[in-house]
Amino acid sequence: MEESAIRKIIHIDMDAFYASVEQRDNPELRGKPVAVGGSRQRGVVAAASYEARQFGVRSAMASSIAIRKCPDLIFVKPRFDVYKAVSSQIRAIFAQFTPLIEPLSLDEAYLDVTNDLESGRTATQVAQAIKEQIRAETSLTASAGVSYNKFLAKLASDYRKPDGLFVIKPHQGLAFVEKLTVGQFHGIGRVTAAKMNQLGIYTGLDLRQQTEPFLTQHFGKVGHHYFNIARAIDLRPVTPDRERKSVGSETTFDRDLTEHADLVAELEPLISSVWAYCERTGLLGRTVTLKVKYADFQQITRSRTASGVIASLLALTQLSQDLLTSVFPLPKGVRLLGISLSSFKAETSTKQGQLVLDL
Repeated sequence: MEESAIRKIIHIDMDAFYASVEQRDNPELRGKPVAVGGSRQRGVVAAASYEARQFGVRSAMASSIAIRKCPDLIFVKPRFDVYKAVSSQIRAIFAQFTPLIEPLSLDEAYLDVTNDLESGRTATQVAQAIKEQIRAETSLTASAGVSYNKFLAKLASDYRKPDGLFVIKPHQGLAFVEKLTVGQFHGIGRVTAAKMNQLGIYTGLDLRQQTEPFLTQHFGKVGHHYFNIARAIDLRPVTPDRERKSVGSETTFDRDLTEHADLVAELEPLISSVWAYCERTGLLGRTVTLKVKYADFQQITRSRTASGVIASLLALTQLSQDLLTSVFPLPKGVRLLGISLSSFKAETSTKQGQLVLDL
């Protein structure tokens, strides 16, 4: 705990980044519900403006659903070259304060400012200065979270969006975490939160009352991580230039599935989530991997590598469905399905670590 308590970590998250860039560059879009993404028929929302979010529109949502939620939604085609250019501007601002920058995507990063390049400032003052410089140079707003570890800094940046700045000091960490629902913990998705609820774990305080052996018994190796973050402990360093290996999405079913049509239907939102991340970051991969976990917990994977990058949602869907078809006839029911994309093209990689979206 001593090591984490002395660090100064900032998490910067741009506010509705893609949509905000579009509203900045096109005054006619300002104040209106905007979705960056593909067509209404087969598209996926890569980003939504705050005006659109008021109607329940979210990233990774099928565009057809988004338009039902918000009939006046304005769809804008992504301009990844512009987003990458703005992201480079923002990254250059970060570098004026610290060399320890860990990008998570074009619009999000961790910074370790324990040794600030301009001594004498608090981490809060650094975060405020970064926010002000981003606004001055890009006319965009960012939210910042400041704390003594990455887990808390990430939680803090979400706390007062948009254009927020929130600080969790070392003596506040434990009390802050215990009041959260487990579903608010970064890294605990809907399926894991539901499993925790079944075990009587609803809040950070409930989680903290569990033993580490109990958590590892029910959640495997990640149980150790849950044991720590329930105590506001996170010793992970801010790691510059981590290379992203893959992006994936998986879901566990309420009942075992056996029918091809049912599994195809369950595969669709997983594919959409992966593709939404590709659109949001500009990453394009070549290898699709299907993960299948049977009712008896036996797990298999099937992969296929395309000759070039998979450049459309339709291509990703076709490859994914082909892999699913290849595991039929099924030897037993399926309890979990997952899809991931890897073998990223070098010039589209944004040097990050693996992300699994828990649906």
